Amino acid sequence: MSDSSRSLIPSFLYSSDHRLFQLHEPATNMTQHKAQPLRSLKTSSVSSNGQSFAIPAPNEKVELYSPAYFTACTFGGMLSCGVTHTAVTPLDVLKCNMQIDPSKYKNITSAFKTTIKEQGLKGFTRGWSPTLIGYSAQGAFKYGLYEYAKKYYSDIVGPENAAKYKTLIYLAGSASAEIVADVALCPMEAVKVRVQTQPGFARGLSDGLPKIIRSEGVRGLFKGLVPLWGRQIPYTMMKFATFENTVELIYKKVIPTPKEECSEPVQLGVSFAGGYIAGIFCAVISHPADNLVSFLNNSKGATVSDAVKRLGLLGMFTRGLPLRIFMIGTLTGAQWVIYDAVKVLAGLPTTGGASPATALAPAVSA
Repeated sequence: MSDSSRSLIPSFLYSSDHRLFQLHEPATNMTQHKAQPLRSLKTSSVSSNGQSFAIPAPNEKVELYSPAYFTACTFGGMLSCGVTHTAVTPLDVLKCNMQIDPSKYKNITSAFKTTIKEQGLKGFTRGWSPTLIGYSAQGAFKYGLYEYAKKYYSDIVGPENAAKYKTLIYLAGSASAEIVADVALCPMEAVKVRVQTQPGFARGLSDGLPKIIRSEGVRGLFKGLVPLWGRQIPYTMMKFATFENTVELIYKKVIPTPKEECSEPVQLGVSFAGGYIAGIFCAVISHPADNLVSFLNNSKGATVSDAVKRLGLLGMFTRGLPLRIFMIGTLTGAQWVIYDAVKVLAGLPTTGGASPATALAPAVSA
């Protein structure tokens, strides 16, 4: 046996760099190691003579699963969600008004003309500041905690179960992250909806936030939390699980070149495609709750039954849906590109692969 053996990393952690980790000693000496940051995983890659070979590791500037790694993921999430949600503020203004007052804002064209007539072009930027702050905070928790939870749950169940039930790992990790992320988002979401749908209520965050607190107390900022969970948790579970599995299928069925041999632009293109597809599913599954959040945040003392009566059961599922599919598809695709671009700049691989990150127990020599 050679003096050193090459360690394998999870198959979803490929990059275009072809250097190999040289972290571990042979299996016969592995039991003497105390702390290994990564353990070997089985790989489906096989050389021409049938022997397994080590997967090329990324040219890392930060260590995988270290505090610096999770910090990079948190920053990437903050940037991806904050920038993209702020960029689609004009579409969000139209969507929210169509949800709140369907008789006045009958469709996209009607909503656009009415907004231009009553508020001018400036009306399409209403609520940009609470959007930027709220979704930056949400994105930081969403992505950072997702990466941590995915690793944490994988370690609990072990490598075989993590690979076998990988979609459940994605669902559990994303749900856990979103619970916390929505607490950070909720106050800014309340301000955003009021500013966008009630002309004259406030100019923006600086006067809208204290106005809500004065009239309803701090509790008024969180009255939409449960509906927000109802919208965002299924949305995020669909977003992450669909993305991870879609990217895996693209590399298996569409692109003939293995992911580790693809260029970074190609990998980021796959991230956008996977994100856009995931966004379509996200928009459909979370749309009724999105209508509910907009209605409750806009109407003081309103209840769920009030929303159903006003919008109708069918309206809860369809009002503003085409616009939201376009908005969320584009937004989600852009988010994954920005997030993975930050990871690439940090020397990390793009997201998506065959199984979640898993730390295996040291092998025992025969």
